Amino acid sequence: MDLGILMLTFVIMNKIVELRKELHHKPEVSNKEFKTSAKIHSFISDLKPDKTISIGETGLAFVFDSGKEGTTSMFRAELDALPIKEINTFEYASQNNAAHACGHDGHMSILAALGEKIAVNRPKKGRCILLFQPAEEVEQGARDVVNDPNFKAIEPDFIFALHNIPGAPKNQILLKKGSFTAASKGMTIRLTGKTSHAAEPENGISPADAIAKIILEMHQLRSSDDLFNDLTLLTIIHIQLGEISFGTSPGYAEIRITLRAYENSDMDLLTQNCEAIVKRIANNEKLKLEYDYSEVFPATVNDDDCVKHIETAAIKNNLTIQWLDSPFKWSEDFAYYTEKFKGGFFGLGAGENQPPLHNPDYDFPDDIIESGANIFYHIYKELHHD
Repeated sequence: MDLGILMLTFVIMNKIVELRKELHHKPEVSNKEFKTSAKIHSFISDLKPDKTISIGETGLAFVFDSGKEGTTSMFRAELDALPIKEINTFEYASQNNAAHACGHDGHMSILAALGEKIAVNRPKKGRCILLFQPAEEVEQGARDVVNDPNFKAIEPDFIFALHNIPGAPKNQILLKKGSFTAASKGMTIRLTGKTSHAAEPENGISPADAIAKIILEMHQLRSSDDLFNDLTLLTIIHIQLGEISFGTSPGYAEIRITLRAYENSDMDLLTQNCEAIVKRIANNEKLKLEYDYSEVFPATVNDDDCVKHIETAAIKNNLTIQWLDSPFKWSEDFAYYTEKFKGGFFGLGAGENQPPLHNPDYDFPDDIIESGANIFYHIYKELHHD
Protein backbone atom coordinates (compact mmCIF):
# COMPACT_ATOMS: atom_id res chain seq x y z
CA MET A 1 0.00 0.00 0.00
CA ASP A 2 1.53 3.34 -1.04
CA LEU A 3 1.87 6.36 1.23
CA GLY A 4 -1.03 8.22 -0.41
CA ILE A 5 -3.49 5.38 0.28
CA LEU A 6 -2.19 5.03 3.84
CA MET A 7 -2.73 8.75 4.45
CA LEU A 8 -6.25 8.58 2.96
CA THR A 9 -7.09 5.59 5.15
CA PHE A 10 -5.78 7.42 8.22
CA VAL A 11 -7.87 10.53 7.46
CA ILE A 12 -11.01 8.49 6.78
CA MET A 13 -10.63 6.41 9.94
CA ASN A 14 -10.14 9.48 12.12
CA LYS A 15 -13.33 10.89 10.61
CA ILE A 16 -15.17 7.63 11.28
CA VAL A 17 -13.98 7.38 14.88
CA GLU A 18 -15.15 10.94 15.48
CA LEU A 19 -18.57 9.98 14.08
CA ARG A 20 -18.67 6.94 16.36
CA LYS A 21 -17.98 9.06 19.44
CA GLU A 22 -20.63 11.60 18.46
CA LEU A 23 -23.17 8.80 18.09
CA HIS A 24 -22.12 7.34 21.43
CA HIS A 25 -22.43 10.73 23.12
CA LYS A 26 -26.07 11.21 22.09
CA PRO A 27 -27.78 7.81 21.98
CA GLU A 28 -31.49 7.35 21.36
CA VAL A 29 -33.67 4.35 22.22
CA SER A 30 -35.69 2.25 19.80
CA ASN A 31 -38.07 4.10 17.46
CA LYS A 32 -36.85 7.44 18.85
CA GLU A 33 -33.64 7.62 16.79
CA PHE A 34 -34.51 10.93 15.10
CA LYS A 35 -31.27 12.83 15.75
CA THR A 36 -29.21 9.69 15.15
CA SER A 37 -30.93 9.23 11.79
CA ALA A 38 -30.36 12.89 10.91
CA LYS A 39 -26.65 12.56 11.77
CA ILE A 40 -26.28 9.48 9.57
CA HIS A 41 -28.24 11.17 6.78
CA SER A 42 -25.89 14.16 6.84
CA PHE A 43 -22.77 11.98 6.86
CA ILE A 44 -23.75 9.56 4.09
CA SER A 45 -25.32 12.29 1.91
CA ASP A 46 -21.85 13.84 1.57
CA LEU A 47 -20.81 10.60 -0.17
CA LYS A 48 -23.34 11.28 -2.96
CA PRO A 49 -25.48 8.13 -2.96
CA ASP A 50 -27.68 7.84 -6.03
CA LYS A 51 -30.83 7.61 -3.93
CA THR A 52 -31.85 7.99 -0.29
CA ILE A 53 -34.96 6.13 0.87
CA SER A 54 -36.76 6.66 4.16
CA ILE A 55 -38.12 3.54 5.82
CA GLY A 56 -40.53 4.16 8.65
CA GLU A 57 -39.92 7.22 10.80
CA THR A 58 -36.17 6.86 11.32
CA GLY A 59 -34.86 4.11 9.03
CA LEU A 60 -32.67 5.05 6.06
CA ALA A 61 -31.43 3.23 2.97
CA PHE A 62 -28.69 4.74 0.81
CA VAL A 63 -28.49 3.32 -2.71
CA PHE A 64 -25.29 3.32 -4.76
CA ASP A 65 -26.50 2.31 -8.21
CA SER A 66 -24.35 1.51 -11.24
CA GLY A 67 -27.33 1.87 -13.55
CA LYS A 68 -26.47 -1.53 -15.00
CA GLU A 69 -27.93 -4.95 -14.41
CA GLY A 70 -26.45 -6.95 -11.61
CA THR A 71 -26.77 -8.05 -8.02
CA THR A 72 -28.48 -5.97 -5.34
CA SER A 73 -26.45 -6.23 -2.16
CA MET A 74 -27.38 -4.74 1.20
CA PHE A 75 -25.35 -4.09 4.34
CA ARG A 76 -27.23 -3.37 7.56
CA ALA A 77 -26.48 -1.53 10.80
CA GLU A 78 -28.71 -0.63 13.75
CA LEU A 79 -29.62 2.90 14.88
CA ASP A 80 -30.92 2.33 18.40
CA ALA A 81 -29.41 2.38 21.87
CA LEU A 82 -30.53 0.76 25.12
CA PRO A 83 -32.39 2.33 28.06
CA ILE A 84 -29.32 1.77 30.25
CA LYS A 85 -27.57 4.49 32.26
CA GLU A 86 -23.90 4.54 31.28
CA ILE A 87 -21.28 4.64 34.05
CA ASN A 88 -18.27 5.50 31.89
CA THR A 89 -16.67 8.90 32.58
CA PHE A 90 -14.78 9.62 29.37
CA GLU A 91 -15.53 12.82 27.46
CA TYR A 92 -17.95 11.29 24.96
CA ALA A 93 -19.95 9.23 27.47
CA SER A 94 -23.71 9.35 26.99
CA GLN A 95 -25.39 12.58 27.95
CA ASN A 96 -28.83 10.96 27.64
CA ASN A 97 -30.50 8.42 29.90
CA ALA A 98 -29.54 5.71 27.42
CA ALA A 99 -26.37 4.05 26.14
CA HIS A 100 -24.94 2.36 23.08
CA ALA A 101 -24.17 -0.60 25.32
CA CYS A 102 -24.61 -3.08 22.46
CA GLY A 103 -22.20 -1.33 20.10
CA HIS A 104 -24.64 -0.07 17.51
CA ASP A 105 -22.64 3.17 17.36
CA GLY A 106 -19.73 1.04 16.16
CA HIS A 107 -21.86 -0.91 13.70
CA MET A 108 -23.13 2.34 12.17
CA SER A 109 -19.58 3.62 11.94
CA ILE A 110 -18.47 0.47 10.13
CA LEU A 111 -21.21 1.04 7.56
CA ALA A 112 -20.19 4.70 7.27
CA ALA A 113 -16.60 3.59 6.61
CA LEU A 114 -17.90 1.21 3.94
CA GLY A 115 -19.75 4.15 2.40
CA GLU A 116 -16.52 6.15 2.26
CA LYS A 117 -14.86 3.31 0.37
CA ILE A 118 -17.78 2.86 -2.04
CA ALA A 119 -17.86 6.60 -2.77
CA VAL A 120 -14.37 6.43 -4.32
CA ASN A 121 -14.97 3.08 -6.05
CA ARG A 122 -18.59 3.07 -7.11
CA PRO A 123 -20.30 -0.11 -8.34
CA LYS A 124 -19.68 -1.17 -11.93
CA LYS A 125 -22.71 -3.43 -11.99
CA GLY A 126 -25.86 -3.80 -9.89
CA ARG A 127 -26.49 -1.69 -6.82
CA CYS A 128 -25.31 -1.62 -3.22
CA ILE A 129 -27.51 -0.41 -0.37
CA LEU A 130 -26.47 0.75 3.09
CA LEU A 131 -29.41 0.12 5.43
CA PHE A 132 -29.62 1.85 8.80
CA GLN A 133 -32.39 0.07 10.69
CA PRO A 134 -34.31 1.31 13.73
CA ALA A 135 -35.44 -0.63 16.78
CA GLU A 136 -33.29 -3.75 16.72
CA GLU A 137 -33.36 -3.93 20.50
CA VAL A 138 -37.13 -4.33 20.70
CA GLU A 139 -37.53 -7.01 18.02
CA GLN A 140 -39.89 -5.33 15.59
CA GLY A 141 -37.31 -3.17 13.77
CA ALA A 142 -36.28 -5.56 11.01
CA ARG A 143 -39.81 -6.95 10.73
CA ASP A 144 -41.17 -3.44 10.16
CA VAL A 145 -38.46 -2.70 7.59
CA VAL A 146 -39.18 -5.86 5.60
CA ASN A 147 -42.89 -5.00 5.54
CA ASP A 148 -42.38 -1.33 4.64
CA PRO A 149 -43.60 -0.52 1.08
CA ASN A 150 -40.42 1.51 0.45
CA PHE A 151 -38.34 -1.58 1.14
CA LYS A 152 -40.10 -3.54 -1.56
CA ALA A 153 -38.34 -1.50 -4.26
CA ILE A 154 -34.88 -2.33 -2.92
CA GLU A 155 -35.23 -5.95 -1.84
CA PRO A 156 -31.74 -7.49 -1.88
CA ASP A 157 -30.31 -10.55 -3.51
CA PHE A 158 -27.85 -10.73 -0.61
CA ILE A 159 -27.85 -9.00 2.78
CA PHE A 160 -25.00 -8.89 5.27
CA ALA A 161 -24.52 -7.70 8.86
CA LEU A 162 -22.22 -8.23 11.81
CA HIS A 163 -22.23 -7.98 15.57
CA ASN A 164 -19.28 -7.24 17.79
CA ILE A 165 -18.54 -10.05 20.23
CA PRO A 166 -16.92 -9.22 23.58
CA GLY A 167 -14.76 -12.07 24.85
CA ALA A 168 -13.44 -12.97 21.40
CA PRO A 169 -10.00 -11.66 20.37
CA LYS A 170 -10.11 -8.31 18.63
CA ASN A 171 -10.71 -8.52 14.87
CA GLN A 172 -11.36 -12.26 14.94
CA ILE A 173 -14.18 -13.28 12.59
CA LEU A 174 -16.73 -15.69 14.05
CA LEU A 175 -18.52 -17.73 11.41
CA LYS A 176 -21.08 -20.50 11.19
CA LYS A 177 -23.15 -22.04 8.45
CA GLY A 178 -26.87 -22.47 9.11
CA SER A 179 -28.29 -21.06 12.36
CA PHE A 180 -26.07 -18.34 13.80
CA THR A 181 -28.36 -17.10 16.58
CA ALA A 182 -31.29 -18.79 18.29
CA ALA A 183 -35.00 -18.31 17.77
CA SER A 184 -36.83 -17.00 20.81
CA LYS A 185 -40.23 -15.75 21.89
CA GLY A 186 -42.04 -14.76 25.05
CA MET A 187 -45.22 -16.73 25.80
CA THR A 188 -47.81 -15.19 28.15
CA ILE A 189 -50.49 -17.57 29.49
CA ARG A 190 -53.62 -16.19 31.19
CA LEU A 191 -55.89 -18.47 33.21
CA THR A 192 -59.25 -17.23 34.48
CA GLY A 193 -61.38 -19.12 36.95
CA LYS A 194 -63.52 -17.79 39.79
CA THR A 195 -62.54 -16.24 43.11
CA SER A 196 -64.07 -17.41 46.37
CA HIS A 197 -63.60 -17.01 50.10
CA ALA A 198 -60.45 -18.77 51.21
CA ALA A 199 -62.55 -20.67 53.72
CA GLU A 200 -64.72 -22.00 50.91
CA PRO A 201 -62.39 -22.77 48.00
CA GLU A 202 -64.87 -25.33 46.69
CA ASN A 203 -67.11 -22.42 45.65
CA GLY A 204 -64.43 -21.02 43.35
CA ILE A 205 -62.22 -22.22 40.50
CA SER A 206 -58.60 -21.62 41.41
CA PRO A 207 -55.80 -21.70 38.79
CA ALA A 208 -53.28 -22.80 41.45
CA ASP A 209 -53.32 -26.49 40.56
CA ALA A 210 -53.16 -25.64 36.85
CA ILE A 211 -50.07 -23.49 37.41
CA ALA A 212 -48.37 -26.33 39.29
CA LYS A 213 -49.21 -28.83 36.53
CA ILE A 214 -48.07 -26.45 33.78
CA ILE A 215 -44.72 -25.91 35.49
CA LEU A 216 -44.22 -29.66 35.93
CA GLU A 217 -45.09 -30.51 32.33
CA MET A 218 -43.08 -27.61 30.91
CA HIS A 219 -40.02 -28.86 32.80
CA GLN A 220 -40.64 -32.36 31.47
CA LEU A 221 -40.92 -30.95 27.95
CA ARG A 222 -37.67 -29.04 28.45
CA SER A 223 -35.95 -32.34 29.26
CA SER A 224 -37.28 -34.15 26.17
CA ASP A 225 -34.02 -34.19 24.23
CA ASP A 226 -35.21 -36.91 21.86
CA LEU A 227 -38.10 -34.72 20.68
CA PHE A 228 -35.91 -32.00 19.15
CA ASN A 229 -33.11 -31.87 16.60
CA ASP A 230 -30.93 -29.44 18.58
CA LEU A 231 -30.90 -27.35 21.74
CA THR A 232 -34.18 -25.98 23.06
CA LEU A 233 -34.65 -23.93 26.21
CA LEU A 234 -37.78 -23.15 28.20
CA THR A 235 -37.39 -20.59 30.98
CA ILE A 236 -40.24 -19.66 33.31
CA ILE A 237 -39.63 -16.00 34.08
CA HIS A 238 -42.73 -14.78 35.93
CA ILE A 239 -45.82 -16.12 37.72
CA GLN A 240 -48.76 -14.14 39.12
CA LEU A 241 -51.46 -15.95 41.06
CA GLY A 242 -54.40 -14.15 42.64
CA GLU A 243 -54.07 -11.24 45.03
CA ILE A 244 -52.20 -10.84 48.30
CA SER A 245 -55.24 -11.49 50.48
CA PHE A 246 -55.36 -14.36 52.96
CA GLY A 247 -59.15 -14.35 52.80
CA THR A 248 -59.43 -14.92 49.07
CA SER A 249 -58.94 -18.01 46.95
CA PRO A 250 -57.48 -16.89 43.58
CA GLY A 251 -59.48 -16.75 40.37
CA TYR A 252 -56.84 -15.51 37.96
CA ALA A 253 -53.24 -16.34 37.12
CA GLU A 254 -50.57 -15.48 34.57
CA ILE A 255 -47.40 -17.30 33.71
CA ARG A 256 -44.69 -15.98 31.39
CA ILE A 257 -42.23 -18.27 29.68
CA THR A 258 -39.32 -17.62 27.32
CA LEU A 259 -39.02 -20.24 24.59
CA ARG A 260 -35.72 -20.61 22.75
CA ALA A 261 -34.38 -22.96 20.08
CA TYR A 262 -31.37 -23.13 17.78
CA GLU A 263 -33.51 -24.24 14.84
CA ASN A 264 -36.74 -22.69 13.56
CA SER A 265 -38.28 -26.14 13.11
CA ASP A 266 -37.59 -26.92 16.77
CA MET A 267 -39.15 -23.62 17.81
CA ASP A 268 -42.29 -24.56 15.89
CA LEU A 269 -42.39 -27.94 17.62
CA LEU A 270 -41.68 -26.43 21.04
CA THR A 271 -44.47 -23.89 20.56
CA GLN A 272 -46.97 -26.55 19.48
CA ASN A 273 -46.19 -28.68 22.52
CA CYS A 274 -46.46 -25.76 24.93
CA GLU A 275 -49.83 -24.80 23.49
CA ALA A 276 -51.08 -28.38 23.71
CA ILE A 277 -50.05 -28.60 27.37
CA VAL A 278 -51.77 -25.40 28.48
CA LYS A 279 -54.93 -26.13 26.47
CA ARG A 280 -55.31 -29.58 27.98
CA ILE A 281 -54.63 -28.48 31.54
CA ALA A 282 -56.86 -25.41 31.31
CA ASN A 283 -59.70 -27.55 29.94
CA ASN A 284 -59.28 -30.19 32.65
CA GLU A 285 -59.27 -27.51 35.36
CA LYS A 286 -62.31 -25.72 33.84
CA LEU A 287 -60.35 -22.50 33.32
CA LYS A 288 -60.70 -19.94 30.57
CA LEU A 289 -57.42 -19.80 28.66
CA GLU A 290 -55.77 -17.01 26.69
CA TYR A 291 -52.19 -16.92 25.46
CA ASP A 292 -50.13 -14.72 23.19
CA TYR A 293 -46.54 -14.10 22.14
CA SER A 294 -44.20 -11.13 22.25
CA GLU A 295 -40.57 -10.38 21.37
CA VAL A 296 -40.67 -13.02 18.64
CA PHE A 297 -37.34 -13.69 16.93
CA PRO A 298 -36.81 -16.44 14.36
CA ALA A 299 -33.37 -18.02 14.20
CA THR A 300 -30.88 -16.13 12.06
CA VAL A 301 -29.97 -18.67 9.39
CA ASN A 302 -26.91 -18.02 7.25
CA ASP A 303 -26.90 -18.81 3.55
CA ASP A 304 -23.92 -20.95 2.48
CA ASP A 305 -22.96 -18.61 -0.39
CA CYS A 306 -23.00 -15.62 1.95
CA VAL A 307 -20.83 -17.44 4.47
CA LYS A 308 -18.36 -18.19 1.68
CA HIS A 309 -18.21 -14.48 0.76
CA ILE A 310 -17.46 -13.59 4.39
CA GLU A 311 -14.84 -16.33 4.70
CA THR A 312 -13.07 -15.21 1.52
CA ALA A 313 -13.11 -11.60 2.68
CA ALA A 314 -11.60 -12.54 6.05
CA ILE A 315 -8.83 -14.55 4.40
CA LYS A 316 -8.03 -11.73 1.96
CA ASN A 317 -7.77 -9.32 4.89
CA ASN A 318 -5.55 -11.68 6.91
CA LEU A 319 -8.09 -11.97 9.70
CA THR A 320 -8.37 -15.04 11.91
CA ILE A 321 -11.57 -17.08 11.53
CA GLN A 322 -13.22 -18.95 14.39
CA TRP A 323 -15.80 -21.47 13.18
CA LEU A 324 -18.55 -21.88 15.75
CA ASP A 325 -19.76 -25.34 16.78
CA SER A 326 -23.19 -24.10 17.82
CA PRO A 327 -25.29 -20.94 17.43
CA PHE A 328 -25.32 -18.16 19.98
CA LYS A 329 -28.19 -18.49 22.45
CA TRP A 330 -29.18 -14.84 22.08
CA SER A 331 -31.49 -13.72 19.28
CA GLU A 332 -31.14 -11.16 16.49
CA ASP A 333 -33.85 -9.49 14.44
CA PHE A 334 -31.62 -9.90 11.37
CA ALA A 335 -33.53 -13.20 11.25
CA TYR A 336 -36.44 -11.37 9.62
CA TYR A 337 -34.19 -10.73 6.62
CA THR A 338 -32.77 -14.25 6.45
CA GLU A 339 -36.33 -15.61 6.44
CA LYS A 340 -36.82 -14.03 3.01
CA PHE A 341 -33.41 -13.28 1.52
CA LYS A 342 -29.98 -14.87 1.29
CA GLY A 343 -28.17 -13.48 4.31
CA GLY A 344 -24.78 -13.57 5.98
CA PHE A 345 -24.32 -12.64 9.64
CA PHE A 346 -20.98 -12.89 11.44
CA GLY A 347 -19.29 -11.95 14.68
CA LEU A 348 -16.42 -9.50 14.97
CA GLY A 349 -14.22 -10.01 18.02
CA ALA A 350 -14.27 -6.99 20.33
CA GLY A 351 -11.55 -8.10 22.73
CA GLU A 352 -11.11 -10.71 25.43
CA ASN A 353 -11.25 -8.09 28.21
CA GLN A 354 -14.09 -6.10 26.70
CA PRO A 355 -17.09 -5.56 29.04
CA PRO A 356 -20.06 -7.70 28.01
CA LEU A 357 -22.86 -6.40 25.84
CA HIS A 358 -25.66 -4.50 27.61
CA ASN A 359 -23.36 -3.63 30.53
CA PRO A 360 -23.28 0.01 31.71
CA ASP A 361 -19.48 0.23 31.27
CA TYR A 362 -19.46 -1.07 27.69
CA ASP A 363 -17.80 1.04 24.97
CA PHE A 364 -17.24 -0.09 21.39
CA PRO A 365 -13.51 -0.54 20.56
CA ASP A 366 -12.63 1.77 17.68
CA ASP A 367 -9.72 -0.38 16.56
CA ILE A 368 -12.05 -3.04 15.13
CA ILE A 369 -13.98 -0.64 12.87
CA GLU A 370 -11.55 -0.95 9.98
CA SER A 371 -11.67 -4.76 9.99
CA GLY A 372 -15.47 -4.76 9.84
CA ALA A 373 -15.47 -2.22 7.02
CA ASN A 374 -12.81 -4.17 5.09
CA ILE A 375 -14.83 -7.40 5.28
CA PHE A 376 -17.90 -5.62 3.92
CA TYR A 377 -15.90 -3.81 1.26
CA HIS A 378 -14.31 -7.01 -0.05
CA ILE A 379 -17.76 -8.59 -0.35
CA TYR A 380 -18.98 -5.44 -2.11
CA LYS A 381 -16.13 -5.64 -4.66
CA GLU A 382 -16.80 -9.34 -5.30
CA LEU A 383 -20.45 -8.62 -6.06
CA HIS A 384 -20.16 -5.34 -7.94
CA HIS A 385 -16.72 -5.29 -9.58
CA ASP A 386 -15.42 -8.78 -10.28
